Amino acid sequence: MKGMILAGGKGTRLYPLTNVVNKHLLPVGTFPMIFHPIYKLRQAGITDILIITGKEDLGYFSRLLGSGNEFQVRFTYRVQDRPGGIAEAVSLGKEFVGDSPFVVHLGDNLFQAELAPFIHQFAKGREKAHLLLAEVADPQHFGVAEFEGQRLIAIEEKPVNPKSPFAVTGIYMYRPDVFDIIEKIHPSSKGELEITDVNNLFISAGEATYHILPGWWEDAGTLQSYHRVNQRLQSVNLFSSSSTRPFNE
Repeated sequence: MKGMILAGGKGTRLYPLTNVVNKHLLPVGTFPMIFHPIYKLRQAGITDILIITGKEDLGYFSRLLGSGNEFQVRFTYRVQDRPGGIAEAVSLGKEFVGDSPFVVHLGDNLFQAELAPFIHQFAKGREKAHLLLAEVADPQHFGVAEFEGQRLIAIEEKPVNPKSPFAVTGIYMYRPDVFDIIEKIHPSSKGELEITDVNNLFISAGEATYHILPGWWEDAGTLQSYHRVNQRLQSVNLFSSSSTRPFNE
């Protein structure tokens, strides 16, 4: 398995904090936000990680993270030249992924659970997409899962009347088939390639599965959620007590 962290975007919902700083470089607890998805992927045994960001921020990420040696992983960097949507960002990883299954992790999605059980199950299975969902109090702000019984039948983006309380988190698992699917979708009214369209094509073909993420989950893209996640992670230490090396175990 390989990993892909999406760390682009303007972060407009976090203004003025992001007027001059990419949101994934903001502190969460006592570490930059980007450290947390790196930790989750490495904790699950993924050490080959692609980081995708905008051209104006690439230098900051490479200066902070380097080659990955300090984190016991290997980083590759790619630039998304314009805001073209999550699906377009994923398509930039085609050469990096090759024939491997992979995990897409939106860098501002922070959560309590470990990814390893879900990743290992996906790696052993045959489905082409796997989505992690979270129960939320305000599903109208997210992509929302629709079910028939226990079967996932669709994702509806920011519905006025949500059909369930389960939001699609920014953690997706795919096989390389996803790149063919991305080529089939068309830009939305925002001019972007939407990952919801990709996921709905997998769902309609019966090729997607899901799990509900245990514990808390936050999309740290608003001032309110950013404040909450800072409170949750204030005392979390990603460093070994005997080393200043991140995630040393």
